Amino acid sequence: VQLVESGGALVQPGGSLRLSCAISGLTLDYTPIGWFRQAPGKEREGISCINNRDGSTYYIDSVKGRFTISRDKVKNVVYLQMSSLKPEDTAVYYCAPAHWSTSGSHVEIGPLYDYWGQGTQVTVSS
Repeated sequence: VQLVESGGALVQPGGSLRLSCAISGLTLDYTPIGWFRQAPGKEREGISCINNRDGSTYYIDSVKGRFTISRDKVKNVVYLQMSSLKPEDTAVYYCAPAHWSTSGSHVEIGPLYDYWGQGTQVTVSS
């Protein structure tokens, strides 16, 4: 399995970016894919996940309403459209096969395996 993230950049607060995750060695049909991020000095956190069986999507509260996860099954690519970016969104962003759990409106997203690509840097700063 190979995961290649791209699309990260330096962007001003309030700006938008679209990240891409190109996946090889794995079909999207049956594997949920998540986006994760790791800010300096912090643990990696799962922020969004897409269930490729039915297209359902999940977000943690801090990105809900601002980020949108989607997938292109033909291209085997998962995207993360990010808008209204904030300085606290600054992090290295990764994609990976994922699992999720919900409790009411609370969502937790974790990796299925301890396998990561190189990530893509997103910096939100004026």
